[in-house]
Amino acid sequence: MSVAQLIGDWHALAVLFVAGVIPNQIWRMLGLWFGGGIDEGSELLVWVRAVATAILAGVIAQIVVEPPGALASVPDGLRYGAVGAGLVVFLLTRRSIFAGVVTGEVFMLVGKWWLG
Repeated sequence: MSVAQLIGDWHALAVLFVAGVIPNQIWRMLGLWFGGGIDEGSELLVWVRAVATAILAGVIAQIVVEPPGALASVPDGLRYGAVGAGLVVFLLTRRSIFAGVVTGEVFMLVGKWWLG
């Protein structure tokens, strides 16, 4: 297999890098520069964290309730069960996001495989 077959169209990768990675990194660096001196317990940061968490919860709820693409083929009960299993493991592992996400994914994959 040649490099061109492995990578595909390198022009598309270059556009993706320029349009996606570079603008994102600029904002990350500005945020790091401006936010470096902010106290983590300040009311502003607590509010920002709460808003970010609420937005993430809304996106996850929308994906679970009205799934896009291939996720729509997964039965509702299995999707809700995966979220529940992930939540339980998240709470049992002292709020380990990694453990909760992996558990939810494994639950859904095994459930989908078992159902056929």
